[in-house]
Amino acid sequence: MTFKDISQIAGSAMAAQTVRMNTIASNLANANAVATTEAEGYRARKPVFSAVLNGEGVAKVAVLDVVQSSEPLRRVHEPDNPLADADGMVFYANVNEVAEMADMMAASRAFETNVEVMGRIKSMQQSLIRMGES
Repeated sequence: MTFKDISQIAGSAMAAQTVRMNTIASNLANANAVATTEAEGYRARKPVFSAVLNGEGVAKVAVLDVVQSSEPLRRVHEPDNPLADADGMVFYANVNEVAEMADMMAASRAFETNVEVMGRIKSMQQSLIRMGES
C-alpha cells in the first residue's frame, strides 16, 4: 500500500466524518422543532457509510445515503401551543440529544485520528526524503 493510498483512505474517512458531523448539527438544531402533524415533524437523520473497493483492492469510505429515523415523534399535550391540533397535541422531533452529543464526540475523535494519520504520512515522507539526501 502506497502513501497515496493511505492518504486517500484517510481523506475519504475525513469526508465521511464531516458528513456525520453536519448531520448531527442538523439534528441538534432541530431537536426542539414542533409540528402540527407527525408527517410534518422533523425526523433525526443518520448517514450510512460503506467501504468501497477500487480496482486496486484499496477500500475507501463512501457515504451511501443519509436516512431518516423510523422512531416515532414525541407527542405532547400542549393546548396553548399555536401549532397544537384540535386535540391540543403537538409533535416534537425524535432527536435524542444525549445520543447525538455522544455521536458527535465519536465523529470528532474519528476525524482527529485521520488527521493524525495524514500527519504521520507527511512525517514519514519527509524522513524518506532526508534519507535520500544523505
